[in-house]
Amino acid sequence: MEEEQKAILFKISSHFPSPQGVKISYGTAGFRADASILQSTVYRVGILSSLRSLKTQSVIGLMITASHNKVTDNGIKIADPSGEMLTQAWEPFADQLANASDPQLLLQLISEFVTKENIPLDGTWTGEILVGRDTRPSGASLLEAAEQGIGSVVGAVALDMGILTTPQLHWMVRARNKGMRATELDYFKQLSDSFRCLMDLIPNKHKLNETDDKLVVDGANGVGGEKLEILKKMLDSLAIEVRNSGKGEGVLNEGVGADYVQKEKVTQHGFGIEDVGIRCASLDGDGDRLVYFTVPSNSSGDIDLIDGDKILSLFALFIKEQLSILNKEVDKNATNNYEACLGVIQTAYANGASTDYLKQLGLEVVFTQTGVKYLHEKASQYDIGIYFEANGHGTILFSECFLSWLDARNNELSAISKGSEQQKAALRLLAVSNLINQAVGDALSGLLLVEAILKHMGWSVHRWSDLYQDLPSRQLKVKVVDRTAVVTTNAETVVLRPHGLQEAINAETAKYTRGRSFIRPSGTEDVIRVYAEASTQEAADNLANSVAELADQFLGYGSNK
Repeated sequence: MEEEQKAILFKISSHFPSPQGVKISYGTAGFRADASILQSTVYRVGILSSLRSLKTQSVIGLMITASHNKVTDNGIKIADPSGEMLTQAWEPFADQLANASDPQLLLQLISEFVTKENIPLDGTWTGEILVGRDTRPSGASLLEAAEQGIGSVVGAVALDMGILTTPQLHWMVRARNKGMRATELDYFKQLSDSFRCLMDLIPNKHKLNETDDKLVVDGANGVGGEKLEILKKMLDSLAIEVRNSGKGEGVLNEGVGADYVQKEKVTQHGFGIEDVGIRCASLDGDGDRLVYFTVPSNSSGDIDLIDGDKILSLFALFIKEQLSILNKEVDKNATNNYEACLGVIQTAYANGASTDYLKQLGLEVVFTQTGVKYLHEKASQYDIGIYFEANGHGTILFSECFLSWLDARNNELSAISKGSEQQKAALRLLAVSNLINQAVGDALSGLLLVEAILKHMGWSVHRWSDLYQDLPSRQLKVKVVDRTAVVTTNAETVVLRPHGLQEAINAETAKYTRGRSFIRPSGTEDVIRVYAEASTQEAADNLANSVAELADQFLGYGSNK
């Protein structure tokens, strides 16, 4: 590494000392903590994103957000060239950078890594980093720290894309690296055009009643609500009312948002008895999670939740149907046949009833560790890979090979049987591939796809909700001394360490009909997460509490909530 580069890094790094006595850990999707201690971390991730851009000779993304966390938190995510999360191979380096105790150690780590990875720092290549942030008050100052980090690396430049949803930034990175236009307007145009295409292909133009045609969306008082207000102006065939849009007095993610709705299963702020029977949806703070719900007619305050598992099931059902139509009456002797491999990816948090339903459809279902990076990697191994977490984060991936074949097949069908059901199926699948955000889970694109499929099916939200009945479940958190003391295997469903804990969980679970429970260390908080499901809500609650107590006993002090 050149002496000039070392001098620049040493000088600027001295202005961003690491917080004393604090260890920052790279979680399932980047760094996240109280915003007051993140200046040095964000600065150093700015350096990392520059090195990543120079290494890959591609555009990289840097997003400042803490997603569904409280407003006083913030965090930072990196988007790799394809729009996916930062490659796991670089995560240890990210951890080392974030926790370097002084500028000298930081400089040593960077120098060794640059040499090891053969990263060009001689000005022969320009690194380009797209930077975005959500609506958190701390975002502006952290953005400046990120830009300082990017500017510390010779040949790297930051492009401030403004206030965005996390999925918008990931989409922009992917689009830029594919040689496409990548402004926010381009994003909105691609989504709205693809949605209109699907609407135009609805069979028999199913007509729903006025209640079923209305959609009310909780924007979590965040950036997603703001962007949906813009997007809905481009959609003349969808009646959307946005509440908790972030323009009022509400607080980001406080008593609102997809995480609150999915975890608590109660009516959030801004919704009540006047919404009984209406189709409702909820986004999270940075717009990458989506759940649906309805308000029942009783006054209990509970909601009927339609979570990521049912969104996945709806998508899988629709795509399976289109593939079946496309392959109907295929010439067995033709040389251009393509038997698409469709896979469904879930985590241990998926409700057992959803897994049973998907398998009954004849679909291949596989499990991974919790975290988008694991789901995305597995889904990319299929021609069409659908993944969703129960929390509402997920998307659909289409392989380039399949899309090339599909485009050619559509052209062929257009020439020999234009307007046929097979050609319409091909057009629908192509439209889905453009509507869904293939870089990362996206609440806005996912919402439009849900709405298009419901209208295609002629289904009300209640018909969708009745696909299967969820097993009652409960999630808890246990504060522990050291979350890393828990080591799991088998997609995080089995505890390897501490020894004896899994046997205790098994014994407790065996007491309940259809009981299932597991624990795992959080990727974003200093807690152990507990999940339990059983045949009744009381049983699920009791099982979760019992397993939480076991975790507390094996792992030291703790308090449940």
